[in-house]
Amino acid sequence: MTYTWLYAVARAGPDPLPPDVPDGVADEGPRTVTADGLLAVVGSVPAPDFEADALQRHLGEPQWLERTARAHHRVVTAVGSRALPVRYGTVYRDDDRVRALLTAHADGFRTALAGITDRTEWGVKAYQERTDPDAAAEGDGPPDDRPGTAYLLRRRSARDRADHALTDAAERARQVHRALAGLADRSTEHPPQPPEATGVREPMLLNGAYLVHRSRAAEFAREVTGLQRLHGPALRVELTGPWPPYSFADLPTGEAGAAGAAGAAGPTGGDAE
Repeated sequence: MTYTWLYAVARAGPDPLPPDVPDGVADEGPRTVTADGLLAVVGSVPAPDFEADALQRHLGEPQWLERTARAHHRVVTAVGSRALPVRYGTVYRDDDRVRALLTAHADGFRTALAGITDRTEWGVKAYQERTDPDAAAEGDGPPDDRPGTAYLLRRRSARDRADHALTDAAERARQVHRALAGLADRSTEHPPQPPEATGVREPMLLNGAYLVHRSRAAEFAREVTGLQRLHGPALRVELTGPWPPYSFADLPTGEAGAAGAAGAAGPTGGDAE
């Protein structure tokens, strides 16, 4: 028995899938389901591994999660910029339920497709760069330094400088977001990721996503470079992408027949590639 894993939704056309589309999350060959002038890119996955309880268990297995998330992303990327990427983990009991989804929400899908056609998502992360090494050094003091007035004043001064630097960097990150949002059709800010997720010690102050028309992609990248020059060394600005527009795919997935939308895969929670 198999379930139907949903990758993306697009307008129906003469060439629904590229010839080199990669295998999917269960090493299956992706295929299409059509209804009402729309097509869904799907794959047949084994029910024992992808029913709700089993899928939830697998999501707690880092290697399985990474492998399937990358496979999902590769299929979505191969479909191209005219498709709406669907959240990782969206599973239906059969193709008929996918057809019912396309039919019930046809107008919503068409509106969403119009909003992302020829547009891609770019991710921008900004981290504070610590530019006052003396603050950290003075914060501890030498081992034989006795906690007198001078020592306490140095510690207070170091904390004040660190607080001021963080406040300044946070304001710079807000300026970066405003500047980039002005070049994008749409933008959003995701919660900053902690150091455990990024592998970067410095605090993340911006985790932005920007929907940019292909005609403005080069301009957008140049703006990121210019903002890095403007705000360095207080702030380090990183550009990732282009990605499928995961953050801007406003599509209804209805009530998935098996596992539902179990999780998300995309550039903002961790780069897919």
